[in-house]
Amino acid sequence: MTDLHETATNNTVAMSIAAPSYEIRAERGSDVAARESLLDVCFGASRHARTCQRLRDGRLPAEGLAFSAVVQGRLVGTIRLWHVDAGGRAALMLGPLAVDPGARDLGLGAALMNHAIAEASARGHGAIVLLGDAPYYARFGFTADRMATLALPGPFERDRLLGLELKPGALDRARGIVLASGKRVRRGAAEFQPLADVA
Repeated sequence: MTDLHETATNNTVAMSIAAPSYEIRAERGSDVAARESLLDVCFGASRHARTCQRLRDGRLPAEGLAFSAVVQGRLVGTIRLWHVDAGGRAALMLGPLAVDPGARDLGLGAALMNHAIAEASARGHGAIVLLGDAPYYARFGFTADRMATLALPGPFERDRLLGLELKPGALDRARGIVLASGKRVRRGAAEFQPLADVA
């Protein structure tokens, strides 16, 4: 569990913030309904029509790379990564990242990003791509470098296509359309197939 606290800089004692602590953990099957409600709140009903959603439709998130942020037993944040072919190079697509509006002052967006990037790196993945605001994602190392030769399978804003190499050269010679390459949801399974519950 991650506890929020503030350390005084003048050699006085550390002061606790009157904010709830949060936990970032692997997504569970029991998170599905709350995650979908959170995504509706954050992105609206049109989220299912977005270009990046086409890369997720009918696919499972990359193994071990779907996370939930929980405060006092309530899901308040989500992040998932998905396998893609980024113009001939294996990569992950990050998204969506969502944090409950009432919990945004806890730093959960940054905590989820850092957790997901660290776990993707630990699992040996070479690169992550995403569609998002460059000023926000730059602090995690995402840039538009090497993205000029890549495109998404639908409308997108060129300056929002960003990448992060976890291994040097992972996006070398990446050219073309970013395509979904992850495991498919089993035929007849629910669209939002829950992950196994973890005790």
